[in-house]
Amino acid sequence: MTTIITNATLIPCTPDMPVIEGGFVHVDGERIVAAGAGPAPRVEGAEVVDVGGDIVMPGMVNPHCHMAMTLFRGLGEDVDDRLYRYVLPMERKFVTPQMVRAGTALAALELIEGGVTTVADMYYFETEVGRVVDQAGIRGVVGQTIADFNPPDHKTIDEGFALTEALVDEFAGHPRVTASIAPHAPYSTDIAVINRVARWADDHPDVPVQIHLAEMDSEMEWCAKNHNMRPVEVVEKAGLLRKGLICAHCLHVSDSDIEKMAHAQVCVAHNARSNAKAGRGIAPVEAMRAAGIPVGVATDGPMSGNTLDLFSQFAPVTMFQKLLGHSRRPMPAKEVIRMATIEGAKVLGMDARIGSLEPGKQADLIRIDVSTTRMQPIYDHYATLVFSAMPVDVRDVMVAGAWLMRDRDVKTLERRKVMRDALQVAGEFKAEMARIDAADGQA
Repeated sequence: MTTIITNATLIPCTPDMPVIEGGFVHVDGERIVAAGAGPAPRVEGAEVVDVGGDIVMPGMVNPHCHMAMTLFRGLGEDVDDRLYRYVLPMERKFVTPQMVRAGTALAALELIEGGVTTVADMYYFETEVGRVVDQAGIRGVVGQTIADFNPPDHKTIDEGFALTEALVDEFAGHPRVTASIAPHAPYSTDIAVINRVARWADDHPDVPVQIHLAEMDSEMEWCAKNHNMRPVEVVEKAGLLRKGLICAHCLHVSDSDIEKMAHAQVCVAHNARSNAKAGRGIAPVEAMRAAGIPVGVATDGPMSGNTLDLFSQFAPVTMFQKLLGHSRRPMPAKEVIRMATIEGAKVLGMDARIGSLEPGKQADLIRIDVSTTRMQPIYDHYATLVFSAMPVDVRDVMVAGAWLMRDRDVKTLERRKVMRDALQVAGEFKAEMARIDAADGQA
């Protein structure tokens, strides 16, 4: 199918980050044939979409998420020990393939509605996550978590690797779903397991590796106590600090850590909102990017950050760097959008295929309505996107040349079923929380 998008305010996210008024995008099949200024080509039989001056830009990339945890969103928010009181026991009791499918479908619907076309996930029963991602029509890097804390889908590390192998086999050659291995964190795998992951990755060079790294004080203390090292050093000693490693968080990184990360050519998924919500600190994003480390804008899981809406991440991303710099100058809005598109794609090793609107790339794009009072007037399109836009402004979403959403109507997922399945699980969660509270005399 050929689609010609005309009369667009085009934000292609090419290196100089231009804004092109009266632009067009020519899509043929899955790929972009042309994009730029001037009159659009006339192609017989093409679908012509006049967007009336709305913004057309690449679909956004979320490089760190736990999609199925939509079902934990808002649970026990004001309870200090909610992780150990509710979340971990409930994960072990309720996280099944069916629960993961329900939570992932809810997440996929939310991502599409918010203009996110590519997501990196790490959780349990990841074959189910991959199947939902496939059905939804988005792109996904689906990471099988490996950990030593008795997770829901594997009791031994050997079982975790077996699940990873099955995941790789199922999605081998898939055009949109990429299998990944995801050692949870230094403190939950330790050097021996991380080294085993490194050796496995040597034998599977096309499989991305994801890990939580330098995220919280307790992790710093664990690494110091057990190894007299910092988390980055632990991963380096284990042989996993390498090109393409997707490192989530990286709050507590020193100048020396950043130097090691840059030399190794790792990538970072930055989760400003969830980091702040947990009181964990501010990642030195500008310092990492200045060192040449690609950094993408991520949401983290909805248990931590509540929303999978990248727009709500944008202001914290820039404001926290401004606070560190005591100035308006750090982290300009244009750079935030770069991080949410082409740089986020680079974090996932996909920048040759997605992340910008250029000939030959996959046709992953979104249309953003600029007609609302909240979006006007526009002096700087990047500032408007970062500080004013919301998911509800995303009107159309295309992935690989196929429309996933038109006029806010998602075509690939049945909304009523997604909501029904999610709320059924939520009812079970509520009953379990009441049981836990009653057992502790807190009913």
